[in-house]
Amino acid sequence: MMREFEIERQFDVKIHSIKPNKGVYCLKTNKGVKCLKKINYGIQKLYFVYGAKEHLIKNGFTSIDRYCLNTEGEPYALVNEDIYTLSEWIDGRECDFHSKEEVAKAAQNLAKMHLGTEGYEPPENSKLKSDLGRWHYLMEKRIKGLDKMRNIGRKKKSKKGEFDLAYIKNVEFYKKLGLRAINILKDSQYDKLCEIAEQKKSFCHHDYTFHNIVIDNSEQFNVIDFDYCKRELRAYDISNFMIKVLKRVEWDIEYANLIIKEYNSISPLKEEEYRVIFAFLLFPQRFWRLSNRYYYNEINWIQNTFAKKIEKLENEKDNYIRFIENFKKEYNQKESI
Repeated sequence: MMREFEIERQFDVKIHSIKPNKGVYCLKTNKGVKCLKKINYGIQKLYFVYGAKEHLIKNGFTSIDRYCLNTEGEPYALVNEDIYTLSEWIDGRECDFHSKEEVAKAAQNLAKMHLGTEGYEPPENSKLKSDLGRWHYLMEKRIKGLDKMRNIGRKKKSKKGEFDLAYIKNVEFYKKLGLRAINILKDSQYDKLCEIAEQKKSFCHHDYTFHNIVIDNSEQFNVIDFDYCKRELRAYDISNFMIKVLKRVEWDIEYANLIIKEYNSISPLKEEEYRVIFAFLLFPQRFWRLSNRYYYNEINWIQNTFAKKIEKLENEKDNYIRFIENFKKEYNQKESI
């Protein structure tokens, strides 16, 4: 555990109690309940995140976990070369993605947040985080990565595990999805939309999911954990949010329609944005990420966990393909495959 007195000294607080909670610490202090978090990136990136949050607050989107400043006016504490942030603890419940009412409000909230991001000039001492214009490259790189991982699995001298066998069985299916996504993105106005986003100086949350949407006691929707925020098309946040919801409701097209309808009620999407959303919905990001974690030892899960997760992906394939076909019809997304 970090030296508590250093946190107290640098943030000028008195800690009454400290309790671990899902990768962070809940602190009861003389200045209220706070969230203490050790971050795994540098101070320059933190300045980008800090500036992004302050920009949202300045633009009227205040329902976020604002950083507390240390005695020097900085949004962090340095303890034994580790970087910690202290932010307001937002008490409440996580958004229920099975509830259409809560999904609808979360979609409206995302639109309001996106409007609040426009015009963001990162601090001079920050490191710009951006994926604008990079998705042609990222998709192609990740599809090539699927072949590399298949070779790793095939070359295993020891007995192949459940995950390896499931991966080899399913990789062609997901590779084809990826190639479809690449073609759709090429056939879209992606580059033009990136130019517009660059001019608007907007950014995305990049991890808008149930545990980062906290509904407080007054039923206000709050957004927390902006660690992954970066310059990005809003289409990414929308499609990512849709996937997080849809995988929990058997890929029911009604939830996708609801998200788009409620988002549009606040900030209407342009016709050309639907094509980019479709490309992101097609791209097998979840399969790629899970496999990457397995083959490159990115995360210390037990073997059984990986096997269960890939089995879950496999079991939803039929519902997913049905959804993709429904989405194509609903939003007039033609493709030549």
